Parts: sequence; C-alpha cells; structure tokens
Amino acid sequence: MNYVDPTIGGVGLILEPTRPLVHLPNSMVRIYPLKKDELDDRIGGFPLTVISHRIGSAFAFLPVFGDDDPWQSTILIHTQEAHPYSYEVSDARTYDRVAVAPGAKSGVFQMERADGSTTHRLRFSIINASGFIKAQGDSALVGEEDYNGMKVFFYASFDGTLQDIEEQGPENRKNVLATVNATGNKLDLRYGISYISTEQAKANLEQEIAQKDFATVKVEAEQAWDKVLSKVQVRGWDEAKKRVFYTALYRTYERMVDINEHGRYYSAYDHQVHQSDEPFYVDNWIWDTYIASHPLNMILDPEKDQAMIRSYIEMYRQTGWMPSFAVTFGDWPAMVGNHASAWMADAWAKGLRDFDVKAAYEGLRKNSLEATLLPWRNGPPSELDDFYNEHGYFPALAPGQPEPVDRVDPNWEKRQAVSVTLENSFSDWCIAQLAEPAGKGEEKELFLKRSQFYHHVFRQDKGIVWPKDANGNWIEPYDPSLSGREYFTEVNAYTYNWHVKHDLEGLFQLMGGKTVAEAKLDELFRADLGLPKWKFWAVQPDASGLVGQFVMGNEPSLHIPYLYNYLGSPWKTQKRIRMLLDTWFTDNVFGMPGDEDGGAMSAWVVFSMMGFFQMTPGVPVYTIGSPSFEEVAVQLPNGKEFKVIAKGNSPQHVYVQRAALNGKELKELFFTHEQLMEGGVLELEMGDKQAK
Repeated sequence: MNYVDPTIGGVGLILEPTRPLVHLPNSMVRIYPLKKDELDDRIGGFPLTVISHRIGSAFAFLPVFGDDDPWQSTILIHTQEAHPYSYEVSDARTYDRVAVAPGAKSGVFQMERADGSTTHRLRFSIINASGFIKAQGDSALVGEEDYNGMKVFFYASFDGTLQDIEEQGPENRKNVLATVNATGNKLDLRYGISYISTEQAKANLEQEIAQKDFATVKVEAEQAWDKVLSKVQVRGWDEAKKRVFYTALYRTYERMVDINEHGRYYSAYDHQVHQSDEPFYVDNWIWDTYIASHPLNMILDPEKDQAMIRSYIEMYRQTGWMPSFAVTFGDWPAMVGNHASAWMADAWAKGLRDFDVKAAYEGLRKNSLEATLLPWRNGPPSELDDFYNEHGYFPALAPGQPEPVDRVDPNWEKRQAVSVTLENSFSDWCIAQLAEPAGKGEEKELFLKRSQFYHHVFRQDKGIVWPKDANGNWIEPYDPSLSGREYFTEVNAYTYNWHVKHDLEGLFQLMGGKTVAEAKLDELFRADLGLPKWKFWAVQPDASGLVGQFVMGNEPSLHIPYLYNYLGSPWKTQKRIRMLLDTWFTDNVFGMPGDEDGGAMSAWVVFSMMGFFQMTPGVPVYTIGSPSFEEVAVQLPNGKEFKVIAKGNSPQHVYVQRAALNGKELKELFFTHEQLMEGGVLELEMGDKQAK
C-alpha cells in the first residue's frame, strides 16, 4: 500500500494526465482534486463523484478558505498527500486543511481551520447543464443534476449548524455557499450519491458511513485497498519499480464500477430502476480494457469479472444491442470493433462460464451482422456496412475525396476504413469461438470466414496494411506514417500492421515469412517519422511514447513487443520490454506515456513487470517477457499461489537464459492459463546476454 503514488503520470506528455483518484476498488464514488494536472498549484474543487472516467463528473464541492470572492475562490496548494483511500491538501495562504475519504456510494470530507475558527464556508456547484442544490433543515443539503439524459442526486449532512446559505446562478443551475458553525475547528461533511433519488442517496450515506468519523472511513478504505493490492507481492532491488508497479495495480481497479445501490440500481440502458442483489457494473472502455485489464481481472478476481460480463448481457437484454463502451449514462459507441466478443470469448476459453453464453453470442452476433461498424456510431447498418458484408473490407476514400455518406463524421473521426476491417476481423474470430458453446456451431464457419477479411487490406507487394477503394484499387497517394483517421484509429499503419492477433501465422506469411516479418518488426522500432514531431503529432496526436514508429502510449501497441516470441527471437522481446518499462513508466509525474484510460495501460504494466503477457484474448496462453523483480507472488482466488522467480535479475540481467515451470524445463517461453491457476513456480535464470 505504501508504494502507491496516485500522482504518477499526473502530467500528460501530450494528451490527458492521470488523476489521483480516491475511491474503493471498482466502486461508484470516485473523487479527485479539480486542477489541470500535477503542475497546477490551484484546486478549483472536488467532484462529489466521477460519473464516467475522463468524460464527466457531478457536483463540485470546495471549502472556501481566505477572504477571496467565495464564488471564484480556489485552494492554493501548500502540501498535498495522495493515496487511493484519501486525499489531503492544505492552503498556502491560510494553512487550512481539507481531506476526503470514500465509501462505496458515499464519501466524507473533513475541513480543519488552522486559526481555530469554528466557522466554515462550503461551496457547492452544479457542473453540468442543469440542476439545483438546496438546504434541508439546518444540518443537511440535497442536490440534483442532469447529465446526458440521466439524473444524479446527493444528500449531504454535516456535524454543525447551518447559519446562512447564499445562491448564485440562473434558476436551473443554482450554486450555493453554505456557512456552517461547528463545535470546534474541524467539520466533517458526509454525503451519499445516487442515480435513483435523493432519498436513496441519504440511505446510501446512512448505510455506509453515517455513524463513522473521518478516521474510521479512511482506515476502512485503506483496508479495502490493502486487501486487493496484497494479492500480488513483489521482491526486488528497485524501490522505484515497486512504486510504478503498485500504482499501476491500483489503477486497474478504477473501472468497471458497481452502481447497485444496496439492492436497487438505475439503468440508463432502459431508464428503469431495477431490484437486484447482483452487482451492476458500468463504465468500461472495451476498446482498451479487453487487451490487459480484463485478462488481469480473470486471474485476480474471476468472479467479479464474470459479474461484469453478466452486466453487459443484462444491458443487451435491456436495449437489444450488446454495448460497446458501457458507460454510466448508456452505450457510448466510441472507437471501433466489437470487442466485448474478445472479453467474453477469453473468459469462456479460461473456463469462466458463469454467464449466459447463448445471450452473449446472440448479442455479439447481432452487433456484427446487423449493426453499423462505423466509428462512433450506433444503429442499423449503413451502405458502407452492406459493402463490408459483401466485399470483406471497409472501402476507403482517396485523399481529398468528399465524404458522401451522411452518417460518417467528415471532420475528425472519418471512416477509419483499415482499422474497421482489422478490428472486426479479430472480433468475428472471437465470436466464432463462442458459436459452438452457444449451440450455434453451424455459424462458426461464417465468422471464421469473416475473420480472414484482414487479407483484403494487406498489400503484399508493399508488405503493409493499405486502404482500398470501393472499386478494389489501392489508394494512392498514401503514406503509411502520416495516414490519419480517414484510414486508421488513433495510430498509423505501422502499428495496425500487427493487429491480426488471431492469425499471426497467416499475417507472417502475408509479410513474406517469419524472417521478413522479424525485420519489419525491427524496423517498427527504428523507422524515422519523416518530419518533425510537432508536424507528425498534428496528424497523429494520440501517438505518444514514440520509439521509432512504435507507440507505447496507445493500447493497439501493447501486444507488439511480445511478437518476437512468435518469430523465434525472444531476446528481442526481453530487451524491448525492459527498455519500454524503464523509459516510459517511471515513478514521477511524467510516468505515463499516453492516455491511461482507467487502468487499460496500467494492466499492461502489471503484466509486463510480473514477466508475462497474453497475446490473444480468446487463446488462454501467456508468453514470457523480462520481469522487473527478482520474485513475484500472485495469491490466486482458489487459495493457491503462482510465483515468478527470476534468479540473478538486475538492470543488466535482462535476458532469460532458461525457464522452468514447476521444475520442468520450458522449451518455449509459453504457459497456459490453466497452469497459472493451478499455482506453482515459474523459474527464470536471467543473464546479461541473449540465451544461446
């Protein structure tokens, strides 16, 4: 627990910084200081909860210190202390202090006046389009806020007496300033959050923290974090690496979050309140999380991950569509692909089958065959989808050709034609893996055929993925480095050239065989951008953490360094993994190379520092990299333990000389999920040169 530093990565190198979130693992209420990043010395408030990671929050709260205009007041940071279970800051002018600790659907702020005053001023603001905040009696406040077609409610009580309340703002967006007298210089403000009603918010508060003081809530939150973080124990020479590792592990618990409010939950998928004793998990960016977050969850807490899958299936029943990004306010059709299929196929392949596979398959099949594949769009198929189903690829436009299809965003997201083809080829392979378990074995061949559509956008004479127009002609002119969202999602052809996770042998053959493929992989890490970085980033703003054309800061790259293990040169995987971790994932505010996306990239860090990674969700096999520690011990939910012991590991001893699993030598650097979950010891001998 002491190794977690939530400020790591708090300055975005190009895009968004991480936030020092205070919350319980996978819980609804998430809180952080509202400031630009970790270099900003002013806090404008604290959201009472994050509704969805990096999309939106509700109700800003700030204790007003000093004599500034209370409506414009900020906290000027003197000291701050950030933990997963609490955040504390003092003001540089008054030395007044505020701290916060979380419950599951509740939280508690504690204010302390340095001069001994018993008067506290508390500002509450509406963050979103409309809402209200008002007093309820002389020791409570209630609020309601509208957010993306749903409502958020809070109920807050304080151990003092309300002396005065002022309002500011238009009628439909009232902010309030409450003056409260306490019995001493400390004041505790407890609150509950609800998506159902203010009465339920009060019930959440009363059930979770009403009889607890700040110290008790903080200790219980710390214990909750200690329980999950202690599932993995590491031993090594480098204290900084431990801070990186445990901070990454903490971040993997940010999503999904359970919004069941003690037996009831509001679903934005059918706009109903449901009675249920089951968790209802939301806030999942599946384009990112299927790669490493859910696979890590399947090791550390498989029951919870299956409950998350059941939530997705329930959303399908409520809407008729399997969600993409299942956020709190409904399905957000972000990015491309049908990657709930990868998540669910992976669970099934690992023997995690406590979900309705028939309903899962039905929803995934419908998304593939009856919904649009357009980026950032939901709904029935367009003419481009009809073309895809008939010809096996998404047609691309030539440079400068105007977009004729109304449903395509012509300005920024565009068609992403090559990425759509590649991502859905993998998604359809995953659906094929679920056909027989769902009793639809006769349809398996259909989806296996669709999984080969990637062939249509691979140009063999050039050895790289390439856009193709509706007439079957390769697009010219075309620059694989500088092709943007008209052809690709967030990164370029150099990255997407390796996106055929389900058919690596087929991909290598298209490239001209493994020797040629390995040379291309070497070139990925060395290729010049061809122009200054600022010009490159004008086209590829998500391509951060660059090593040649390799993009460490975006999730489509996460599997790529491990490809050398499939090409017969595992020492190159070991070299690259160690270099990438040492370079881009450090224990300071610059220690995250790209958008972290709520645990998606951090899960890769956890896996890679432990020393192994899963290449293909749906294939329950791990491949070995280069661990960052001398020993890693994973406490499995079945009571067993899986250890990785790296003998002689050091900053110079990067290369695996010999590997054995439970005393039996491994001829290749692979082992199965079943072997991991049976417990045992993976023993690696490390050296400073590649193994012969």
